[in-house]
Amino acid sequence: MAKKSTPPQTERTYERFPLARRIEHLTMLLSFTTLGLTGLIQKFATSTTSQFLVGLLGGIESVRSIHHFAAIVLIIGTMYHLVVFGYQAYVLRIRLSMLPGFQDAKDALQALLYNIGFAKSRPQMGRFTFEEKAEYWAFVWGTIVMAVTGFLMWNPITSAKILPGEFIPAAKAAHGGEAVLAVLAIILWHMYGVHIKFFNKAMWTGKLTEQEMLHEHPLELADIKAGIADRRPDEATIRKRQKIYFPIASILTLGMLAGIYGFINTEETSLTTIPPLAEQQVEVFVPQTATPRPTSTPTAEPTIAPTVADTPSAATTPDAATAVVSWDGSVGPLFQQKCAACHGASGGLNLAAYTDAMKGGASGVVFTAGDSAGSLMIIKFESGKHPYAVLTTEELDQIKSWLDAGALEK
Repeated sequence: MAKKSTPPQTERTYERFPLARRIEHLTMLLSFTTLGLTGLIQKFATSTTSQFLVGLLGGIESVRSIHHFAAIVLIIGTMYHLVVFGYQAYVLRIRLSMLPGFQDAKDALQALLYNIGFAKSRPQMGRFTFEEKAEYWAFVWGTIVMAVTGFLMWNPITSAKILPGEFIPAAKAAHGGEAVLAVLAIILWHMYGVHIKFFNKAMWTGKLTEQEMLHEHPLELADIKAGIADRRPDEATIRKRQKIYFPIASILTLGMLAGIYGFINTEETSLTTIPPLAEQQVEVFVPQTATPRPTSTPTAEPTIAPTVADTPSAATTPDAATAVVSWDGSVGPLFQQKCAACHGASGGLNLAAYTDAMKGGASGVVFTAGDSAGSLMIIKFESGKHPYAVLTTEELDQIKSWLDAGALEK
C-alpha cells in the first residue's frame, strides 16, 4: 500500500514589528527621502542636476514648500514615536532593548575580529544588534540637529531676537553638513545592512523566519522559546497605568502640537519689523501762475531795442499781443507744462506736438483755427467739465487769442 504524501511544513515565523511600527517606518522613509532630495538640490544649487530637478518640481519656492511639508511630517512622526515609547515603557514595562550598553561595545569588537578572521564565531545578539542601535541613535541625533537648525533658518527674524545673528549662518552650515552625513549613512550603511548583507523583510512583512532569527537575533529567539521575551503585566495593572498615562500623554501631545504650530507660524516678514510712519499732512507747492514768455534768443552782436517813438504801443495796436501768440512761442510750452502728463504721445489726445494737437483726439478736433468760441477745448474748460486740468483766466485768454489769430505754429 502506497504511503500518503505529507504536505511540506512551512517554516515557523516570528513577529518582529507590528503594523503600526511598519507604517511609522514607511512614513519616516518617505519624509526622510523627500527631505534629502529637496534639501540637497538646494545645498548644491549650481549643479546641473539640481537645476533640472528644481525646474521639474516647479521652481525653488515649490521645492521649499515640499521640503517644509516633509519636515512637518517627520516632526509629527517623531512626536508619535515618543508617545508610543512612553506607553511601552510605563504601561507595558517592556525591556528598553534599544538602549546601548557595555555588551554592545563587546559585540562590536567581536564582530570586527570575526570579519577580519581573528574570531571563530559571530557575536550572539538579542532583539537589536549593536549596528541597529547605533543607527537608531544616529537618527535621533540627526533629527534633533536638523529640527533645531531648521527652525533657525525657517524663522531667522524670530531666532535673531533670542540668539546672536551668527547662529543663523552657523545653523545653515550645520543643517547642510548633517544632511549630507545622514543621506550617506542611509545609502552606505542602512542600505547595505538590510538589503545587501542580509535582505531583511521584517519592516515590510513584519516577520522573520526561525532561521533568520537564529542568524540575526539568536538571544531573542531563545527568550521567545523560553517564554520570557514578552511578559506583559495583567490587564488590571495595564488599565490602572493607562488611567495615569493617557492624561499626561494627552497634555504632552497638545503641547507638542502647539510647538509644531509655533514652529510653522512664528516667523514675521521683514516688513512687519519696521515701525510704520505716523500719518501727517504735508503741504505741496503747486504753482498756478501763467507760463512766462520765453526770453529772446542771444545773438553774437548786441541789438538795440526799438524806442517808444519807433514802435506803436500795445494800447494803440490791439493786434500786437495777438501777433506774437504762436504754438512755439507760448501755447505749446503752456500745454507741455499743464497737460503733457495726460495728453502726451501715448494719450488719446497728443498735445506734445503742433501737428498732432491740430488733428485732435478720440473726441474729434479740439482746436478750430479762427474760432475760439467753437473750439471743443475752450467749450469744455469754460463749462467746467474738464476733470483734472486747471487753467487761469489769463492762460485761457492766451489760448483764445492764439485760436482767433489762426492758431499759428510759429
